[in-house]
Amino acid sequence: MSLADQVLAVNDDLPIRTDKPVHSGKVRSVYWLTQEDSRRLIEEKGYPVSPDAPLAIMVISDRISAFDCIWHGEGGLQGVPGKGAALNAISNHWFDLFKQHGLADSHILDIPHPLVWIVQKAKPVKIEAICRQYITGSMWRAYAKGEREFCGIELPQGLEKDKALPELLITPSTKGILTGIPGVPEADDVNISRRNIEDNFAAFNFSSADDIAHYERLLKEGFGVISEALKQVGQIFVDTKFEFGYVNDANGNEKLIYMDEVGTPDSSRLWDANAYQQGKIVENSKEGFRQFLLNHFPDPDILLNKERMPEREALARDNALPLDELMAVSKTYTGIAEKITGKPLHIGSNPKQEIVNVLRSQYGLID
Repeated sequence: MSLADQVLAVNDDLPIRTDKPVHSGKVRSVYWLTQEDSRRLIEEKGYPVSPDAPLAIMVISDRISAFDCIWHGEGGLQGVPGKGAALNAISNHWFDLFKQHGLADSHILDIPHPLVWIVQKAKPVKIEAICRQYITGSMWRAYAKGEREFCGIELPQGLEKDKALPELLITPSTKGILTGIPGVPEADDVNISRRNIEDNFAAFNFSSADDIAHYERLLKEGFGVISEALKQVGQIFVDTKFEFGYVNDANGNEKLIYMDEVGTPDSSRLWDANAYQQGKIVENSKEGFRQFLLNHFPDPDILLNKERMPEREALARDNALPLDELMAVSKTYTGIAEKITGKPLHIGSNPKQEIVNVLRSQYGLID
């Protein structure tokens, strides 16, 4: 079995029964189940949702995206071995911990395979909820150029690169392109202030203005739970992105939940605490891969400048990255997953076939 076979790169071609188009994102693909299959599974498996809740199968891939592009390696390697399993295992671990601490639920109802979630359909809040404990990355780059206001928050003078911020900051940005909101540019991933959200809460898909404080509380509490747990395994939780949405419970009541993934190396920066105390930054997240790309190509502005997107896409398409670099990323992801969960990571030799087998035999979703 070759290395390329162990990687689940294409995840939108599984023969899962669906009557809607498969939605394929940068990393995950979503298969909406038929109404009949959703009802049957809710009854058979006893999922705590209303009987007519729409369900979906979410399949994670091993693709790696950075700077809004998908990258590949030498030897036909279309992703990073173990990456998908690592992201799911870490998210599952944090969602369980959130439940233990009495925080909100997630959209996950079942985990048939290490690369697969069964989820209930949620109404997404159109905000990338970002929390920062240290000043680094894009925030530091802007601060170093003299910017002092971020998302309506005034930062003090004298902050130092990669050092702790005076307090945990919430710096939200838009999820998708939102139109017709005063003061918010019509572009994906633009910074917004709390005032923007308050003035237009319905446009961001909040059901009520009170839910803004609720999402902020869940964000801070979730951040705190993960940060404390990471300390126990010698890691610093630097910053992260959460996503939220609404679902109805078994009684039909609407509730705000965590969505997508949380506290993973894709959605967060994680630093090794020992190295940090010695004045070094050792990344246990995708940030290390981003830094590699910036150093690897002669003109890093292509990766940082949104106006050069066609050149960036060509760069990702036409350049197979060194195999040892993708294997180093694999080691980072699988290593941090095992450290966080305290368990060995299951990486199949033929993940696509494994998924087909389990969804056919145990869930009746493949003919």
